[in-house]
Amino acid sequence: MNNTNIIRPTIAALALTALATMAACSTPSQIHTRDGRAIPTADKPEIDKDSGFVKYEKEGREVMINQSDVQAIEEIK
Repeated sequence: MNNTNIIRPTIAALALTALATMAACSTPSQIHTRDGRAIPTADKPEIDKDSGFVKYEKEGREVMINQSDVQAIEEIK
């Protein structure tokens, strides 16, 4: 039996497992601001209590919004 016949399905299974794990870690959310905007985020925003800002990632860059400007943060299902 050729080792390639065993290795390829194993690599494919590992790749699928890794993709499923990454997808499961993502928590899409939406930030609702006091001025009526709705900001979609790919992951759950982080609330930094020390600085008073809500941090999220947009187009690969970290964005911060003042926590007092945020009305609600909801998880999108």
